[in-house]
Amino acid sequence: MSDEVLVEVADHVATITLNAPERMNTISGPMLETLSSELVAADRDPAVRAIVLTGAGRAFCAGLDLRAQSSGGGLAVGGNPGELELRDAPPIVLHNVDTPTICALNGGAAGYGMDLALGCDIRVAGESGKLAPAFAKRGVLPESGGTWLLPRLVGYAKAAEIAFTGRTLSAKECLELGLVNRVVADGELPDAARELALEIAANAPLAVRATKRMMRMAESETFEQNVHHVFLQLLPLFRSEDFKEGMAAFLEKRAPKFNGR
Repeated sequence: MSDEVLVEVADHVATITLNAPERMNTISGPMLETLSSELVAADRDPAVRAIVLTGAGRAFCAGLDLRAQSSGGGLAVGGNPGELELRDAPPIVLHNVDTPTICALNGGAAGYGMDLALGCDIRVAGESGKLAPAFAKRGVLPESGGTWLLPRLVGYAKAAEIAFTGRTLSAKECLELGLVNRVVADGELPDAARELALEIAANAPLAVRATKRMMRMAESETFEQNVHHVFLQLLPLFRSEDFKEGMAAFLEKRAPKFNGR
């Protein structure tokens, strides 16, 4: 495991911090493996109801560690040319976890780092935050979900302009495009992301996770298929202790206290 990924769990919120500020949190092989395993561990932990992903220092993540990549310490390359071992890579793990994820975008997110940021459910940016889709400027393409995520977030035409030009987007531009949910002062970013995570964590975790699953499945389902699957998700929720608590709290006009059962 790498010490370049830090994890702190408090008040049902797991904060995962990319911790290689000397190289702007570029992703090495060990760092990638640790990030994946920590995301999975947080998703499986019943005490965790929201995950905040951020970076130490002045950048969120400046992409892959190209020095490690050139020396064999980056992404693993399979037996066939161009075939990457990405099944357990963070962007794919991030897409599949049921726990809500929030990116606290401190500074730049470039290349692989941009895909990580886009892979989170919600993005809160500091004023110095920026997204740098510089793939075409480096002779590659968005390798970790960007070609799937970006058109769904901003529409095909805007995504094409962003990807084909590789122009860096400021926090303000990201907000105007809908790529981030809100922009706050840099010094307020940790608290703003945590407050949002705490608001999510105060809700019934089984219901929140089910909602996220159904939204994710809806990307590849018809309306009728999704409604059917939502109904199947409702049945166990109706039998849960959290449902009973939610109804009781509503009738008694008090804040609910959910236990995740």
